[in-house]
Amino acid sequence: MRDNGRKTDELRPLDIEVNILKNAQGSALISTGNTLVLCTAMLEDGVPPFLAETGDGWLTAEYSMMPASTPHRKKRDGAKQDGRSVEIQRLIGRSLRSVCDFKGMGEYTVYIDCDVLNADGGTRTASISGAFVAAALCIDKAMKRGLIKKSPLKKHIAAVSAGIVGDVPMLDLCYTEDSGAQADMNMIAADDGNIGEIQICGEKRTVTEKEFMKLMALCKKGIREIITSQKEILKEEGIII
Repeated sequence: MRDNGRKTDELRPLDIEVNILKNAQGSALISTGNTLVLCTAMLEDGVPPFLAETGDGWLTAEYSMMPASTPHRKKRDGAKQDGRSVEIQRLIGRSLRSVCDFKGMGEYTVYIDCDVLNADGGTRTASISGAFVAAALCIDKAMKRGLIKKSPLKKHIAAVSAGIVGDVPMLDLCYTEDSGAQADMNMIAADDGNIGEIQICGEKRTVTEKEFMKLMALCKKGIREIITSQKEILKEEGIII
């Protein structure tokens, strides 16, 4: 039996609370089950050197896990980040940039910060889904203030995990499921169904093509539901993408 008696194709309870930080132009606290991630977005003047004097903007991301996010205290990243954090923050940045067009935005950078407050599986996927909401809020405020000429966001994007546990494909694994999974997969996709990225790993065995297609179908279903929630939340803020 899964946690809360979930079906194999059922997401964990999802909640996204917005505008919880005063100083961030965009903020979203996303919870997927017991995983809790604070996502913020802030706009700053300037772009990387390769974009200087182009009139185009940029987006970049950082990710970290707070010390009490795991049962045993997680050491803070020092001058040298651990490889996992670097990999995940690059994934978050790539994912959001895949639905952006920065041409003519103005030379500003959207800085995304994802801080895991409580980890129970799926922290990277929750970070992507929450970061999109934070970015949309930040960009909307910048547009209203006349700082940027146009929004770079062209589509919604979200992410979710799936895996094979006891030979059964399941959606949105919590930590106990993920730690015992035979294989796991993360998918990032847009609201038009196009895929941004897939990460799949055979932890204890390889995955058949039939199983892969099942995992992909589960992820697509979950992402559609997450994006529906994103749209409802942003609509309440007067934002439609």
